[in-house]
Amino acid sequence: MIEIKTLATGSTGNCYWITDGITPLLLECGITFKNIQKALNFKTSDIAGVLVTHEHNDHCKAVSEVADRGLNIYMSPGTKEAIGINHHRIKAVENKKQFKLGTWTVLPFDVQHDVSEPFGFLLANEAGDKLLFATDTYYIKYKFQGLTHLMVECNYSQKILNENVDSGRIHEFLRKRVVKSHFSLENMLLFLKANDLSKVQEIHLLHLSDTNSDEAVFKKAVQEQTGKLVYVP
Repeated sequence: MIEIKTLATGSTGNCYWITDGITPLLLECGITFKNIQKALNFKTSDIAGVLVTHEHNDHCKAVSEVADRGLNIYMSPGTKEAIGINHHRIKAVENKKQFKLGTWTVLPFDVQHDVSEPFGFLLANEAGDKLLFATDTYYIKYKFQGLTHLMVECNYSQKILNENVDSGRIHEFLRKRVVKSHFSLENMLLFLKANDLSKVQEIHLLHLSDTNSDEAVFKKAVQEQTGKLVYVP
């Protein structure tokens, strides 16, 4: 039984706590360690590891603090180099080479974002659960079988983004950056359609834009297409 707790999501910081009832993990550490501790009632000593997708501050802000607290942090070689912190707790892991963290088997995979070497992560446990975590990517080129939980970015909709540009609320250059770095509702729906969702129990929509999204619309669209439980933290 997978439990998911969102500690922070969005451009100001991202951090998620997951457990299969045996091994707790952190996905991202884009808020201060003090805030992580508060959100978890100071129960952080049993966390088996931290997975970081890329070097943007809203995903890796607390890397140094977390490492100093004795938690191992896993990321791509490109992300490790871009962050530029040398610490024995910061571990570079290879694309599409799985590794173990307690009861989890973790498979990193490449995603598309405007950074050095961004990763998504596929996490499987011994009970047969399979969780997909992917954020800050405009496209996911892989298909996945047997997923039970999805935590996937749904940053903006093309319609809202275009309306914001047309009204002058957002500059054209920002639209170009968003389109080449974040997952839209439209691409999210195509991705869901292309994958096997027969075992999916929950879909968590992450990292919604403050200005280019609509929580109710996004949740309804994904629910109507998939018939699954959808959460927008």
